[in-house]
Amino acid sequence: MSNIQISNLSFQYEGSFDTIFDQVNLHLDTTWKLGFIGRNGRGKTTFLKILAGQLPYKGEIHASVPMLYFPYAVHDEQRTQMAFEVAQTVNPLAEDWEIIRELTMLQFDIEHLYLPYHQLSNGEQTKLLLASLFAGEARFLLIDEPTNHLDDEARTSVSNYLQQKSGFILVSHDRKLLDSCIDHVLALNKANIELQQGNFSSWYENKKRQEQFELQQNESLKEEIKRLGQSARQKAGWSDQVEATKIGHGVADRGFVGHKAAKMKKRSKVQEARMNQAIEDKKKLLKNVEEVEQLTLLIVDFPKKRMIYVENLSIYYNQQALYETPVSFEVNQGDRVLIAGKNGSGKSSLLKVLLGQHSQYKGKVEISTQLTIGYVAQDASQISGTFKEFAQDQHLDVTHFLMLLRKLGFAREQFEKKLSDLSAGQKKKVLLAAVLCQPCHMYILDEPLNYIDLESRMQIEEMLLASKATIIFVEHDEVFQDKIATKRIEL
Repeated sequence: MSNIQISNLSFQYEGSFDTIFDQVNLHLDTTWKLGFIGRNGRGKTTFLKILAGQLPYKGEIHASVPMLYFPYAVHDEQRTQMAFEVAQTVNPLAEDWEIIRELTMLQFDIEHLYLPYHQLSNGEQTKLLLASLFAGEARFLLIDEPTNHLDDEARTSVSNYLQQKSGFILVSHDRKLLDSCIDHVLALNKANIELQQGNFSSWYENKKRQEQFELQQNESLKEEIKRLGQSARQKAGWSDQVEATKIGHGVADRGFVGHKAAKMKKRSKVQEARMNQAIEDKKKLLKNVEEVEQLTLLIVDFPKKRMIYVENLSIYYNQQALYETPVSFEVNQGDRVLIAGKNGSGKSSLLKVLLGQHSQYKGKVEISTQLTIGYVAQDASQISGTFKEFAQDQHLDVTHFLMLLRKLGFAREQFEKKLSDLSAGQKKKVLLAAVLCQPCHMYILDEPLNYIDLESRMQIEEMLLASKATIIFVEHDEVFQDKIATKRIEL
C-alpha cells in the first residue's frame, strides 16, 4: 500500500502574522479519492501547493508517488501551440496513446487535439489537462476546483471520469460532484484538520450531528457555570457572615465559629475551582462549529408586475449571431430565472444586454429606466486596494459592508489584508457583500457561486428562497439550480 506521510507541517506566508498550518500530522492512502472541504481562505489551495512542492514549509512530507497539481499553468506562449503539444508538455513521460485513451474517457473530440490550445473551450482545456496529468505511470493528483466555469455537460464528463479514477485530492464546492466521486473527506475546520470515510453528504450529516451535540453540551455547561458561580458566591458570603459572629463570643465559641467559617470558605474554593474547570471545558467546545448567520436582501418594491420583456433577441459579436434561434421571455416580480446553456452559448452576453453593457443585438428589450439592478459579475480577480477603499469607491456603508463579510465567514484579522491577496472565493464574497449592501428591485448574478465554499452556498440559497427576490442568474451548480430556479431559459 502506497501512502503520503505528513509530519509536523507548519506554514505561514512571508510577512503575514497568520499561521495557516501549525504542526499538522496526516497519513493518507494514495488509492483514496479524497474530497478536501473548508471555508474560503482557510488554506485549501495552499495545502495542495505545499504538497506539489510549490511553496516552502516546515515539517516533513514523504510520498511514495509523484504529486501533481491541477490546474497546470499553461503559459501565454504555449496557448498558440497545438493542444497535443501542450498535453505532451504537461506530461512528457506519457505515451501519446495513453493521453488519447484518457481523453476518450472524458468524451473529448480527438480531432480537437490538432487545434491551437486557446481555441479550445474551458471544458476542453480542463479535460486536456486532467487527461494529461492522469496518463502514464501512477501519480497522485492534487485537483483544485476543476469544474469552475464549466457547463453542465462538461461537469458531468469530469464527474464520470473521476469516478473511474483513484489517487487524488479534490478541492471542490460542488456538492453533486463530491457525492459522486469521493470516498474520503478531508475537512479543514476552524480548529483542526479532520479525516473521515464517506462522501460529502455523509460527512455533512455527521458534522451537523456533532455540532448539535456540542451546542447541547455548551448549554449544559453554561447552566453549570451559572449554578456554580451562584453557589460559590453564596458560600463565600455565608463564611464571611459566620466569621463576623465571632465578635462578642467566648474563646471556645469563637474557635468553633472560626472552624465553621473556614470549612465554608474551603467549600467555596472547591466550588470556584469546579467553576473554573467548567469554563475551561466550555472553551474547548464549539471549536469547530461554523457560525452561519442569516443574510438578507434590501429589496425595493417595484410598481409593475412585469420587470423585463425580451422578444426575438439575437446577440452579435463581430457581426456573428450567438443564437441560432432568437430568444423571447419575460421576467415578472418574484421570478428566479436560470439562463442555461453550454459554454460559449452567450449566457453572460445576454446578461450584459439586460444591463445595458452590450449594444450589438437585434430584437425588443424592454426594461424600465426606474429599475434598480444589483449585479454580481463572474470575474472578481481584478479587485484591489483595501476593504475600506473598495467600500468607499462603491459608495457603501463600510460598517455594514464588513458586517456582511463577517456573516460570510471572514475573520476580523483578514480585513487587514489587501483585496488582491484574498483567495478567489473571498474575492467573490466581496462582490456579493457589495450587492447585499444596496437596495435593489432585482438582481442579476453571473456564476455567483464560483469558488464559494459550501457553507456560504447554502447560506445564499436560504437567503434567496426566504427573500422572494426577483433574480436572473447563470450558475452551473445543479443543486443550486434545482433549489432556486422557477424559470429556465435554454440558449
